[in-house]
Amino acid sequence: MELVAVDIGGTHARFAIATIADDGAITLGEPQTLHTLDHASFQTAWEDFRARQGGSLPNAVSLALAAPVNEDVIQLTNNPWIIRPPLVQEKLGVERFTIVNDFAAVAHAVARVSDDNFLHLAGPDEPLAKAGTLSVLGPGTGLGVAHLHRDGRGGYRVLATEGGHADFAPLDSIEDTILARLRKRHTRVSVERVVSGPAIVDIYQTLAAIEHKAVPEIDDIEIWTKGVSGEDSLAAAAVDRFCLSLGSVAGDIALIQGGFGGVVIAGGLGYRIRETLLASGFAQRFTMKGRYEGLMANIPVKLITHPQPGLFGAVAAFSAQHLNPTGEFS
Repeated sequence: MELVAVDIGGTHARFAIATIADDGAITLGEPQTLHTLDHASFQTAWEDFRARQGGSLPNAVSLALAAPVNEDVIQLTNNPWIIRPPLVQEKLGVERFTIVNDFAAVAHAVARVSDDNFLHLAGPDEPLAKAGTLSVLGPGTGLGVAHLHRDGRGGYRVLATEGGHADFAPLDSIEDTILARLRKRHTRVSVERVVSGPAIVDIYQTLAAIEHKAVPEIDDIEIWTKGVSGEDSLAAAAVDRFCLSLGSVAGDIALIQGGFGGVVIAGGLGYRIRETLLASGFAQRFTMKGRYEGLMANIPVKLITHPQPGLFGAVAAFSAQHLNPTGEFS
């Protein structure tokens, strides 16, 4: 069957026509990316995509949303769109639909894609466990977190979480300073205020202040570009600090969820900085958990390299809910 897969984050909305074969195999068509700021609502973005497809779309859709999912009104966390599940069939002209948290969708993708879709980052260089719990997280406009449990027989269950909104815990004096800077603007400082794409600006400005340098007007894209390339030493230090914090948070999530079968880093940002992650203190920070260092050192940590895990996972979630599932929809 055919359906529309949609992955909506804070900055981009990605669409693709997908096919689920009789044996459950998933094929994605060429994705199209729209900027959320270019559209007043999801409805107008949907109509834009429909026009690009010649005016007609399949009568089924799966939506992966960067927000807590409920049955009445869904407010996207990092963009102003609102989606009302009771109106989806009428407004989009579909017969069947699935709505799932965006990182729950990524976890569905982790459960379904082959081992060659992962790059090794830390811990033992072995495949993710086929039985047990895995943690899935990734920085983008925010920080997504999900929980995946495999039963060892090909079945699995995904649970969405809002782990990106847990409190940030600094581990050294520089992170103390980052926290103090952020606390001036926020009542509480969550981990996504430090471990997300836009957060690199606050990290960069904090490091500049520590060195008593004037803070230039610079956006997050420029910092990432100059930091990863090494063109700007302060930007490079900010990116390295980001990698340290990501390692700490990934380790915390694994401990909280019991993700001892493996941890997966997802998202386009993680893929873009993969070489920097490998060369940074990410792995050391991941394992630096006091009495549990030995346990943490035995957890394989991977980066998913599938080009569209959110879209692929949205289709997998639809399959789990409506078709002959190998996984349980949540």
